[in-house]
Amino acid sequence: MSEAKIQFYKGPAGGWGALRSVARQLLQHRIAAKGSRTLLSANQPDGFDCPGCAWPDRQHASSFEFCENGVKAVAAEATADRATPDVIARHTVTELRGWSDHALEAMGRLTEPLVYDAHTDRYRAIGWDEAFAIVARHLRALPSPDEAIFYTSGRTSNEAAFLYQLFVREFGTNNFPDCSNMCHEPSGMGLKGSVGVGKGTVTLDDFELADCILIFGQNPGTNHPRMLGELRAAARRGARILSFNPLRERGLERFADPQSPVEMLCGGAITISSDYFQLKVGGDIALLKGIIKHLLQLDDVALASGQARVLDTAFLAEHTVGFEALRADIEAEEWALIERESGLSAERLRHAAEVIARSDKVIACWGMGITQHRHGVGAVQMIANLLLMRGMVGRPGAGLCPVRGHSNVQGDRTMGIYEKPSAAFLDRLQAVYGFEPPRAEGYDTVGAIEAMRDGRASVFFAMGGNFAAATPDTPTTWAALQRCALTVHVATKFNRSHTVIGREALVLPCLGRTEIDEQAHGIQHVSVEDSMSMVHLSAGINAPASPHLLSEPMIVARLAAATLPDSRVPWMWLVEDYDRIRDHIEAVFDDFKGFNDKVRQPGGFRLRNTAGERVWATASGLAEFHVHAIPTDTAVHRAKAVASGEGLAGMVFTLTTVRSHDQYNTTVYGLDDRYRGVFGQRRVLFIHAEDRARLGLPEGAWVDLVGAAPDDDRVREAEGFRLVDYDIPRGCVAGYYPETNVLVPLSSHAVGARTPTSKSIPVRLRPSRAVTEAA
Repeated sequence: MSEAKIQFYKGPAGGWGALRSVARQLLQHRIAAKGSRTLLSANQPDGFDCPGCAWPDRQHASSFEFCENGVKAVAAEATADRATPDVIARHTVTELRGWSDHALEAMGRLTEPLVYDAHTDRYRAIGWDEAFAIVARHLRALPSPDEAIFYTSGRTSNEAAFLYQLFVREFGTNNFPDCSNMCHEPSGMGLKGSVGVGKGTVTLDDFELADCILIFGQNPGTNHPRMLGELRAAARRGARILSFNPLRERGLERFADPQSPVEMLCGGAITISSDYFQLKVGGDIALLKGIIKHLLQLDDVALASGQARVLDTAFLAEHTVGFEALRADIEAEEWALIERESGLSAERLRHAAEVIARSDKVIACWGMGITQHRHGVGAVQMIANLLLMRGMVGRPGAGLCPVRGHSNVQGDRTMGIYEKPSAAFLDRLQAVYGFEPPRAEGYDTVGAIEAMRDGRASVFFAMGGNFAAATPDTPTTWAALQRCALTVHVATKFNRSHTVIGREALVLPCLGRTEIDEQAHGIQHVSVEDSMSMVHLSAGINAPASPHLLSEPMIVARLAAATLPDSRVPWMWLVEDYDRIRDHIEAVFDDFKGFNDKVRQPGGFRLRNTAGERVWATASGLAEFHVHAIPTDTAVHRAKAVASGEGLAGMVFTLTTVRSHDQYNTTVYGLDDRYRGVFGQRRVLFIHAEDRARLGLPEGAWVDLVGAAPDDDRVREAEGFRLVDYDIPRGCVAGYYPETNVLVPLSSHAVGARTPTSKSIPVRLRPSRAVTEAA
């Protein structure tokens, strides 16, 4: 483990640092030879889909393509370490709850089902039949199926997700909180309202054609490293890449491809961003309105001078509605407000607009820096407005690109993991399977926590993930889970959620993506859908970590068989051969016609995207412009208003949560954040040096974070964070999650999507009590 230190990182993203990290990961998990062989099968036609992010790969058939964080995910799954029942039973659950997230997962792969023993406060081994019987007994005893909650992780395969939603709906509820609720829900809701499809409209081929790529609220160097390969290629051919992000991120500045011998041997690196715009945290709508305002002015000049128009007037007339309302709103906007709320000058925004106006093919990409805000849906729709006014949707080399997180988070939604299913989908389930699906909307993530907190739900079943760590408002979430009669987690490794449990608790170990899945009819493949709607097969190559592991489809089938003995669905027959599951998927979803044949083609197949065809599945039948005001009454605004006049002691900062480079979502692979210069530690707070000086604190001082939302009914504190000077806008700070999740109120979520506002939290800083007391 690295020494705890802060040391400026001078190198590019990728490069030798990435290769050293790869070697260190394989050695740390004691799988140098096995890990190398495994990586050669990552993203290959007959291999497995990377269990990391959802960024697509070329035809799912590259010769040797993986990234540093993909290696970390593979190494963690293929590790030689084993969390056997004996290893876990050495510690009480109370003791384990005090461990770090990194230490919990470092125990290794789970090997057998576990049941919680309340008398000893420890887990012990249990047989699969008994485990399923316990879950079935609890579910059948519920007064209403709606008192059970079924969470889904974005790593769950299409086959498992389809069976899961089918089982739960036959059981009688639509309670399907999932990781989309916590990340890209505003993307889906915003895009459906704008273009009729809640998915991105581009493919990797479009990146080869684009002459301008816009990146909003995203750090691909850590969160989607394979994306840097596309950005590198675009930059090399002269495409302009405009990055809009509060923090300076190395992956958006320079990148050396570890798989390029020339760059590695010559020490070269490609400049990624041609322009970098450091807006204030939460200033996205103001920024976008400023760019659009300039574009309208540039179009007026072009029209007056007889030059080519900036607006695509033919596209606007034929394919859109609502543009004149947007124009009127933008023209009425005051520059003073735009500049104040975006943190950027009108001149800087004009420069961005000029680049966009001169570009023929524009792609807009974004991550959770856009979505995890109170007005995330509005920000997504403003991005759509920007592209629609220039006709950049449904054009080769142009389009909308929300960059998803987990590898099949989009596929799970396609398979029906959604708390608000359409009537048409439910009708099809009824026609195919002969039962009446529940019609009432279920709980999303926030609603599920509220239901458990209030005693309206008492059974929590998680298909993967780390719910207790990923969710906001840690005290409320933990208390809600602990109020349950039963909590169940399907997982590959022990994590935080397995220590935050109900009166009874089970941990069910499953196969990983890299492992061979052999059923009655032989070795099976699963399918996944990436961020660009490509569906392809995935098959592991490693022997299972334990002979006691079951696949996720098998776990769902056995649970359904135990819970619904009179079901007409042939659960156990389906999991003998996953082709049968895919046949059932085809029977329910028209877009999957010929599923088994198409998915076996090289690279798989792409699902239809009507917006990409300029067919608009909106209420109006056209692409729709949406007007959104610049937010001026967020929790941050109100906190600053309350604090005005209080001097430095009342200074309020806007906290945004980020991942470290040794982390993917809630999985912490190590304690380094190489690109930001942080080593051997996680409790750090990035702050502008002038803000730190204004507070009268020395560099490296330790502070506590105190929630400052004036309408919050709880005192929120996160103690013991080391200040790190960083290039971030004044008035903004950044810290890692899940350590900062305690500061996000459950009631603070996006309008129209209920995604937690983890990227814009009002906080105050005080000298750390925890560090002072420890000293």
